[in-house]
Amino acid sequence: MLKNPFGIKRRQLPQYIAALTVCLGSVASGTVLGWTGNIIEELKNKKFNDIEIDDFDIKWIGSCATLGAMIVCFPIGIMCEKLGRKASMLVLTVVLIGGWLVIIFANSAVMIYIGRIITGMGGGGFFITAPLYASEIAEKRNSRRISYVAHPEIYTIILAVLPLVFAITFLFQPETPVYSMEQGREADARNTLIRLRGDSYDVDAELKEIKKAIQEDRESKISFKESMKKRSTKKAAMVCFTLMFLQQAGGINAVIFYIGNIFESSGTDLDPKVSTIIVGVTQVIATYVSSLTLDRLGRRVLLMISNTFMAIGLIILGIFYTLSERWLVPPHTLMSLGFMPLLGLLMNMVAFPLGCGLIPWMLPAELFPPEIKGLAAAAAGTFNWFIAFLITNFYFDIKEAIGGDTTFYIFSVVCAITALFALLVVPETKGKSFYQIQKELSGEKG
Repeated sequence: MLKNPFGIKRRQLPQYIAALTVCLGSVASGTVLGWTGNIIEELKNKKFNDIEIDDFDIKWIGSCATLGAMIVCFPIGIMCEKLGRKASMLVLTVVLIGGWLVIIFANSAVMIYIGRIITGMGGGGFFITAPLYASEIAEKRNSRRISYVAHPEIYTIILAVLPLVFAITFLFQPETPVYSMEQGREADARNTLIRLRGDSYDVDAELKEIKKAIQEDRESKISFKESMKKRSTKKAAMVCFTLMFLQQAGGINAVIFYIGNIFESSGTDLDPKVSTIIVGVTQVIATYVSSLTLDRLGRRVLLMISNTFMAIGLIILGIFYTLSERWLVPPHTLMSLGFMPLLGLLMNMVAFPLGCGLIPWMLPAELFPPEIKGLAAAAAGTFNWFIAFLITNFYFDIKEAIGGDTTFYIFSVVCAITALFALLVVPETKGKSFYQIQKELSGEKG
């Protein structure tokens, strides 16, 4: 048992259980992005419901999920405020299951497109609601590869069950105390805090803090137009939108969507599905490590470390493609270098959740003022998924036009630029109050 900021002992297990339950929903959402990773060849070989699927369909099947995620950013913000965080995530679960059912019973490529858009809406919504829920239940201090042995149709059914498992477990979790207080339901907020923190916890102190934060939020609001005139708001918008662009321009979703194809086209003798499982497992471990280091190292440092290693991984991948596609070495030499695609992808995808994957989504909530925070975060999320759509939709066209190696070199340059941008421009928010952050963004000293 650890001590809380008010000097009272607390229990943390219920908080971790609630957070892990939300993580299950995030895993279910992550499978939407990774669905195509290992079954592209099976799809093209009519092994999914005997549907004729060509290269044109593949790129749209891959990218349609990002369109759905883009569509949902503004509505999910409204839902969180009107329905609550818990109800919104349960609605997203219904959307996810509905989308998977459309895919499972699809009899044409167009039906798969529709199912992908719907699952993208459900998955994209979780990118916003899951961090919000987890942050509001926690005290202030603090998947994806099963297609190796499964037929594409069975694999898809398994993925469709994951949101249902999440819904069953999440039904027993409470609404956040912050939302309950915003709705004037103090008794509900009190009961939630007692459940999450323990009977011996001083809930009155935290309730008082929540009340104060809500009151300050309401009193500090000015018009959207006036807020956008402030230097701090302009700087926040520049930082957040630039990071959203750079995150996707680094090619991460192209790698996730087409990871199996990348392994196959590289010519290595490594089994693409085994390699993908290795990448997936190590990425889960990296995500856990990221959660431990986020408030220790700070946002800027993690962004720099993350993007530096992502760039190195992409360079390794690019070099192997250069040797393979341009016939610069004999086949036996290439076979001895077969570890390079796996090493490059491991470095890229393990480094991504360490900073680049999470921080661009966190900063809008930390940098934008309360009066436009919701709208600005939704706009930044919509922009992010629009760039993701462009990258994933045109990945094969770009690769065909300039070569796989040049494509990865370009992605690596973007990652290097992101690391430099983090060093020179991104403000550090670790351990700083909202007032301190706003002063920094305004260019004020001290």
